[in-house]
Order: sequence, then structure tokens, then C-alpha cells
Amino acid sequence: MDYAIYKHMKIERQDRILTITLNRPPMNPIHYELHNELARLWYQVQLDHDSDVIIFTGAGEYFSAGGDIPMMQKRIDDPELFNQKNLEMKQMIFGLLDLEKPVIARINGDCIGLGATLALLCDITIAVDDARFGDPHVKMGYVAGDGGAIIWPQLIGYARAKQYLLTGDMMDAKEAERIGLITRAVPRAELDQHVNAFAAKLANGSTKAIKWTKASINIGLRQLAHSMLDASLAYEAITNMGPDHQEAVNAFREKRKPRFTGR
Repeated sequence: MDYAIYKHMKIERQDRILTITLNRPPMNPIHYELHNELARLWYQVQLDHDSDVIIFTGAGEYFSAGGDIPMMQKRIDDPELFNQKNLEMKQMIFGLLDLEKPVIARINGDCIGLGATLALLCDITIAVDDARFGDPHVKMGYVAGDGGAIIWPQLIGYARAKQYLLTGDMMDAKEAERIGLITRAVPRAELDQHVNAFAAKLANGSTKAIKWTKASINIGLRQLAHSMLDASLAYEAITNMGPDHQEAVNAFREKRKPRFTGR
């Protein structure tokens, strides 16, 4: 399996464990090209017969800060681009949900927006205890349409999910573990120990039983995503064209708070 085509990820194999690292440090933002790569990646991983377990992580001190500002501006300037990126978004989400191999998110730091969505769609989530989690779409004048509205309520319930998705507020990894958003929060010095031990446990287990148990569990999530994703992406596309989103992008560049008008 040739992974050399991916320029913004580092992909390594040890025995039958494949490690995929978002490689745009220090914050690993998901820009135009990485967005496209992630849309293609998971279907290729499914066909990789040399890998049974996947570790998904970020380079440096962040897992991922999510979508980047230049790509947001591109989509404002060219709304047709949003259609292409929405197709990629669907491939990204369904690629992860359809993938039969277990995926461990090794969350090495802050996990934000689309970065958080991708991590939370993984099967096991192990984070450093000083990592922060959040989906700040609304703080950017944007609908949380790229998967956050799907996965957050399934993990922590609708009441808590609305608390975080409607405000864009952040939480720390210890709170995320306490309320069930992630599997485990561990000291930074112990992250690799915990991740590697879990990966080895899965790799040494009954591969087909594990894969198809995951596939069975994900049936409901896949059905939910199919029922929600088109509509939530459409809502996101509408806010992409609104003045509030442009104001948020401008405010981010100018390092000030946005002045929203509700339009």
C-alpha cells in the first residue's frame, strides 16, 4: 500500500499497527490539501491488508486546531468550492464510520473543531490530561455541520452537547473523560504507554471478531450520519455566505473579538 501520495500526513507501520500522524505542526490545521487527503485516506486504509489496528495522532503539541482561516476565506470567496469540500467532508466522515479496523485516537494536545470531530469518531480516544476539547463553529459564525452535531450528543447526551456546541466553549481532558466524551485522560509521560498497550491488545485479539463488532456498533452511527449530514452541511453552507462568518474570519486575523449582527 503506497502512502507516499499523502504530503501532509506521516504514515508508518510497525507489525500490523498503522500510525497516521497529521503533520502540519505546531497546530496541525486542516487546510485545503489536508482536507482532500483525509477524504481519501480511510478508504485506502480499509484496503490495506497489512494493517489491523490504526493509531491516529498529531505532530507536535496539538492533535489538530481544526479548519484553517485561509480555507474559510476561500470558501467565502468561492461558494462553489464549498460544494467540493462538502463532498470531501462526507467522504471523511463516512470513511471513518465505514472503516472496519479499530482506530485509536492518540490525542497529544488540543483537539478543536473538525479535529475534535475526527478524533471523537475514532473507536478509542486516549488524551493527555492537559488537552482541551471544543467545537467553536458558532464562535466563527458557522453551523457545527461537519459532524460535531452527530457525534457529540451520542457520546455525552443532548443536554451537555448543546451546552458546548451552542457556545463553542472548551473543556479539559479530565472533564471530557468524566462525562464520557473520551475514553481516557492520562499524564503526558504515560500517553504512549497507554496507547501502545491498547493497540497491542487489539492487534493480538481475534481480528475478524473485533472488526465486525466495531462494524456492528457503528451501524446506528452510520444511519444517523446518513440522516443528518446533508442537512447540517447545507446549514453550514448558508452561514458560510453570511456576514457573521466573514466578520469572525476578519476578527480572527485582527486578533479581536467578532462583532456579530445575527446575519
